[in-house]
Amino acid sequence: MTGIASKSQLRMSFLRYALFTVPAVLLLGTLSGTLSGSGNSNPWFAVLHKPPLMPPGWVFGAVWTSLYVLLGLSLAMVLHARGAKNRKRAAGLFGVQLVLNFAWSPVFFGFHKVQAALSIIAAMIVVCVVTILVIWRIRVAAGLLLYPYLAWLMFASLLNYQILTLNPHADTLAPASASTDIPL
Repeated sequence: MTGIASKSQLRMSFLRYALFTVPAVLLLGTLSGTLSGSGNSNPWFAVLHKPPLMPPGWVFGAVWTSLYVLLGLSLAMVLHARGAKNRKRAAGLFGVQLVLNFAWSPVFFGFHKVQAALSIIAAMIVVCVVTILVIWRIRVAAGLLLYPYLAWLMFASLLNYQILTLNPHADTLAPASASTDIPL
């Protein structure tokens, strides 16, 4: 038995990674959005003034699902590249940008901090560019899979900025918490 794997063995190895990374990224992204009450059904978000560029609500679900699949595939390619220089660095950067991604929805929709959410997107864009540069040297295709994500982050940052501009006091729009005390 030699130490060299056949093409079919390499494909199966990649598929094993992808069968873990794609559902994991998709599940974590969906949980982040769902648990933070993201979307048009959020009462706070519903009262915000929206920019003219704001797409219909269903677009966000479709785009994020597609992007999370691409992110999972890109991560699988990086993890599959055993022995590649900077593989650990690429995986670490990937993890950082995913944490930032999953933090955005709770900050924006949950805590109503539009300015902080914009800062998170700015950080995501920077980390995404660095991640692409590192991943590009490992697997060009894995880097290319991140371009749609980077483009969407730029568009999302524009929407976030316009929402901030149109709603300078958005954090005060949150309904006051109800009390069960009987006034005297």
